[in-house]
Amino acid sequence: MSDFRLEVFQTVAKRLSFTKAAQELFITQPAVTKHIRELEEQYKAKLFERNGNKIALTRAGDILLKYSEQIFAIYRQAEFEINIISERNTGILRLGASTTISQYVIPPLLASFHQKFPEIKVNLINGNTEAIENALINKEIDLGLIEGHSRKTQISYSEFVKDEIVLVCSKEHPLAKTAELSLEELKNTPLILRERGSGTLEVIEHFLEPSKLKLTNLQIEMQLGSTEAIKSYLLHSNCMAFLSIHAILKELSTGELRIIDVKGLNIQRNFYLINLHGQIPGLAEVFIRFLKLNSGKIKI
Repeated sequence: MSDFRLEVFQTVAKRLSFTKAAQELFITQPAVTKHIRELEEQYKAKLFERNGNKIALTRAGDILLKYSEQIFAIYRQAEFEINIISERNTGILRLGASTTISQYVIPPLLASFHQKFPEIKVNLINGNTEAIENALINKEIDLGLIEGHSRKTQISYSEFVKDEIVLVCSKEHPLAKTAELSLEELKNTPLILRERGSGTLEVIEHFLEPSKLKLTNLQIEMQLGSTEAIKSYLLHSNCMAFLSIHAILKELSTGELRIIDVKGLNIQRNFYLINLHGQIPGLAEVFIRFLKLNSGKIKI
């Protein structure tokens, strides 16, 4: 239904690269150039400024990008409503999920969703909470699932499922058999934390505030960009880390990791569904209804 030339333009505009757009769309770079040239002839305006190997949107390009996003949103909504009439659900649902959710929470639900709606193609991107919020604001995704405490004015947040962040160490750690640490002992414990922009890190900071503790008060040995990297690091060091209970169920069952309580620190949080205010595409509504019916199946 959509204009492929417009899809090519939007991809180039988002990636700011003819080469990356060609790779993403599975066409040649000369074909990308041809489609952009035809659009520029149609609108009698340059859409991109070229400076050596770099490109940037012109003012006309900015305008076309804004309206192309609205056009594709209308296409998706029309497709959904027509499918409702014919009792079919087809199309592309663009999801974004923060790291913990994409790795440990959402995959089983996506498998069940595909079984129920086999004609809906799901494109899932993952990143930290900040990246997913920005992808939603930039209309690169229809719906997001995130972990943090942040609140952006353009976004509507609704609770999805509960989570707990716990302090863990390897079974070989000298304190592995310790039942509980005090906050003072925590300050003297080497820690591995997630990177800046991570929802998990943001939540940890939030819950430390009442205890007058800041990250600068802690012995941070390293910050890593994924939970899997942190778990692997723990198995080869005498560090501890704060991780989602969802992320360590396997390691707890095998005994590789142990939970250490911290006196006076109980980090409970919610995972959130996010969408732009007043903007929930049709297929996103289908997915939201499915999640609400099936979130109770998530193991914790």
